Amino acid sequence: MTTATEDVRTELTVRLSRDVDAAFPELVSSYQQAVYTTVLRLSGRQVDAADLAAEAFLRAYQALRRYPPERVRQLKLRPWLITIALNLWRNQVRTATRRPAHVSLDSSPEPPAGSGGPEEHLRRRELRTTVAGLLAQLPETQRLAVVLRHVVGLAYSEIATILHCPEGTAKSHVSRGLQHLRALTTDTDLQEELS
Repeated sequence: MTTATEDVRTELTVRLSRDVDAAFPELVSSYQQAVYTTVLRLSGRQVDAADLAAEAFLRAYQALRRYPPERVRQLKLRPWLITIALNLWRNQVRTATRRPAHVSLDSSPEPPAGSGGPEEHLRRRELRTTVAGLLAQLPETQRLAVVLRHVVGLAYSEIATILHCPEGTAKSHVSRGLQHLRALTTDTDLQEELS
């Protein structure tokens, strides 16, 4: 039994297989936030994230133009797009021969008006900054797994596809990443939130 969301995704892959140019804007609007958020959390810089996301969609478009229709219809779009973005990020890190020292969460959406006073807003901002610093200390696979699960909201099956591992291993990477984050902080409130 498929859900309505899965039906829409299947319809999109069918439309892409028929006419990439006509369906591609919908692909971008459907997945740009997930791709951008993923690379932002990994790169730590908004400018890099925007460039990487744009390049990922460019590469996706070029690939879709080359793929036969049968292959396009079989794509799982979100994991495929995030994999492209992840590979671009890895290439950027390799080229720069540096590991990101800080993963910024400052561009996360601000809380809606009326969702707490200035103290609450400041506490959330400080929490995002703390978590960003801790994420930067995780090994790449754990960091990626935690970001994909808890920031982007991917299912374990999608994370497994992106990481090229079994679903159980993806769950293990997320669990170990969270465990590592808890070990890195002395803030008991944050440790509870990471549980």
